[in-house]
Order: sequence, then structure tokens, then C-alpha cells
Amino acid sequence: MGPLRLLPLLAAFVLAAAACGPASPSPAPSTASPDAACASAPEVAGADGWGPPATTPTLIPFLVSNNITCGHPRMLFLYLDSENRVVSAPDRTASVAFFNLARDPNTPVATAAGTFVWTIQDERGMYAIDVDLPEAGLWGAEFTTEAPDSPPETVRLTFTVLDEPTAIAVSQPAPASKTPTLADVGGDVSKISTDATPTPAFYETSVASALAAHEPFILIFATPKFCQTAQCGPTLDQFKLIAAAHPDVTFINVEPYELEDVGGQLQPVLDTNGQLVATDVTREWGLLAEPWIFAVDRAGIVRGSYEITIADQELDEILPVITAGG
Repeated sequence: MGPLRLLPLLAAFVLAAAACGPASPSPAPSTASPDAACASAPEVAGADGWGPPATTPTLIPFLVSNNITCGHPRMLFLYLDSENRVVSAPDRTASVAFFNLARDPNTPVATAAGTFVWTIQDERGMYAIDVDLPEAGLWGAEFTTEAPDSPPETVRLTFTVLDEPTAIAVSQPAPASKTPTLADVGGDVSKISTDATPTPAFYETSVASALAAHEPFILIFATPKFCQTAQCGPTLDQFKLIAAAHPDVTFINVEPYELEDVGGQLQPVLDTNGQLVATDVTREWGLLAEPWIFAVDRAGIVRGSYEITIADQELDEILPVITAGG
């Protein structure tokens, strides 16, 4: 297996204007894999009402989430204007109706409202949504948005739902990863973290040790210095405040890329194409983006998985879950 390179979210934003109209239908898997989370719907060659729009929308929804899997996925999306600027905002509503195009392209099987989440406080954000998608295959999403002094607008797009996750999923056992700790580097946090103001406690316990001790923990894959999404630093800073209020939870930060010491500073190891290379731990957890947050309970089971960002409400909901039974 060659070097795994994480997908850069900001590059996806730049390309979104060209790609975010309703996608051309692509065949869905006809059978589920042996490790599939669910069955696959029949293949779809096309679906009435899901072709290119008659007029160009002024606001375009863009799915941020990578590799959406059937079951109960958490999905992230945002809105772009005609100049490819992010216009998601707390006062802009966002609701989505989901259609299983192989079964009935005209009747939604689920609807949900997106929860606005700041990715960088008071600067930019996106929407998080939880939805039941019972089958893999080609799905349609009908996005409706409205804001003060802005009329409602509805846009459709299609997307593929996979039959098995790439990343470690909720309800799966957490891998007993031997993540780097201060003990491995003589207490010098600068040898295992690119954070300019690191919290030493985030590097005292490895994932393997937390699992062995039955400690509930939050695992944060984030690299403030080399982040491909400009989101890692703000996410890590968010957890510094949270950790101070939750001493009963272990917080672990892991750099997702291979790094090496060059002149006393951590620098990325690049592959033959000059790209960042994921660490063995990143591969073990199956990540395709960063930052990524996992919440693991005392039994070592993943109870929460959060791509890119996590909302305060999501944190309030998951922390009691992973600390239960203590």
C-alpha cells in the first residue's frame, strides 16, 4: 500500500464551484462487501428530476464530508455563493431532504435541519446534520436555505453512499494505537507536537495506555503547523478549554503526518510527489481528512466520530456517554 495522503478541504472549496451542481448519476455498488455496514440499493443509471438545474442557483450547497457511509452518518455541508465564497452563517437556516434514488426519486426518506457550527469562531462555519441512510448507493439531497433579507432557495445534488466506512466508525472498538507520548521523547513536547502553545497533558497518555486503563478519552488528530484545512489549530485550542473543565476525561493529540526533526524543528516527511504522508496511526484509524476527533468510552468503544469540527452541543451530548460507569 502506497503512502496515504489526506484530502485537503480548502482545495475542495476552491473546486466546489465547478463541481457542486447536481452531479451526474454514477452507478452504485450492486452488492455489499463482506464487511458492509448495510445492503446496497440497485444501480441507478439516472433519476427524473435530478439532472442539471434549469437555472444557475445563486447559492450552492457543498458536501464537506468525505466518504459518507450508510447507517447513521454525521454529515457536514456549507453554502457557497456565485463567487465561491462561504456564506454559511448562524442566521442562515439549512434543511435537507434525502432521497434514495434507486427506490423512489420523488419521495424523501428522511429530512433534517442542519446545526450551524463555527469552525473558526466568528469567522467561518458550516452545518452538521445526522441522518439515517439505510442503504448504500446513489442518493439525492434537496437543500433548502433561508436568511434574513434573503428568499428561500432550494438546490438538489446527488452523492454516493458507501456500504462500509473508511474511518473507524461509531460502535467499533478503538485500535490500541501506540501514539507518541512525552515519555518517548524525554519530556520534550516540541518533538511530537507542532502546536506553538501545547498542553503537555495531551501528550502524557497513549491511546494504548488509555484503553488498558479503561480511561474515557478524546482523540484529536490535528497538526497546527501543517494542517491542510487551516482548522487544526482552532480545533486544538477549543479542546484546551474543554479539557480544563473535564479532568475525568483523557485528551490525546496526535500529529496525523509523518514528521522529522530538522535543525531542532519538526518538518514534514514528503513522498516522491512532494506530498505529506500519513502516519501509521492515521492509517490505522482510516482517516481521509484532518482534523478528526474520536470519543471513546471506558470499554474502548468509539462513541463519537467528528470530521473537521465538533459543535458545543455535540460535546455536551457525548461527554456524559463516554464517562458513564466511572
